[in-house]
Amino acid sequence: MAESGKKHGVLVCVDGSAASDAAVAWGAREAVMRGMPITLMHAVPPVVVGWPVGQLYADMPEWQQDSAQHVIDQARAALAASLGGAEPPEIRTRTVYSAIVPALIEASGDAWMLVAGSQGLGALGRLLLGSVTTGLVHYAHCPVAVIHSGEGAAPDPGAPVLLGVDGSPASEAATAIAFDEASRRKVGLVALHVWSDVGVFPILGMDWHDREKEGQEILAERLAGWQERYPDVHVERKLFCDKPSEWLLKESEHAQLVVVGSRGRGGFPGMLLGSVSSAVAQSARVPVLVVR
Repeated sequence: MAESGKKHGVLVCVDGSAASDAAVAWGAREAVMRGMPITLMHAVPPVVVGWPVGQLYADMPEWQQDSAQHVIDQARAALAASLGGAEPPEIRTRTVYSAIVPALIEASGDAWMLVAGSQGLGALGRLLLGSVTTGLVHYAHCPVAVIHSGEGAAPDPGAPVLLGVDGSPASEAATAIAFDEASRRKVGLVALHVWSDVGVFPILGMDWHDREKEGQEILAERLAGWQERYPDVHVERKLFCDKPSEWLLKESEHAQLVVVGSRGRGGFPGMLLGSVSSAVAQSARVPVLVVR
């Protein structure tokens, strides 16, 4: 059993896949940027033997120990390769013999951020979240960054951070992290507010100009204090009336990171997991940070 992670560090779940390597690389840069340690964690599901029925091995079998060590070694190599000759962060490793999702959720309680890879492409070429990543996005105790390992070009390091803004207090945590990420990366921030997730417009009796004014007020109110706190971050405000996930995905094509909240008051203001947040985390081609 390897050393456990340090509180408030970056926790990366690793499994030896290409998506895992991409998550390690992104997590390593985040750890360096924040001066935090990074923990590479691998969870090994217990082996069920046939007799007696349902019995589990009490300890990790040797062949699983060897496999787990290979995964950790590969993650270390991916981390080193991602930084080139730069000074690496403090690296810790942890292997647990437990169900994957519960183990990672428990470990997330001591982490500043949890980084996980997606699970590649589905039958129609659509990026799909694996069951592990989906569970973490829903239940982790810290922000979760979902990293895709597509074959496309890496995000432009000079591109802005994209923030989904809603009108509820629940988005404050997402806003705080988005400004901090933009400041540390020395890039601008695009604050996007979509006031409705209704696909048909106009709706009888609905005045877009009134909604536009309301949206502008929401953006001004939610951003004012943060713009004063981060004067180095140039903010561009965007307001639309349409399906929120579609606009977030469209704008993400010009961003290096998308930051969304996990709950709020419904529709886009709410970005409820299972709808907007999960749709963006699943389909965006750039890293998506879901803030609980």
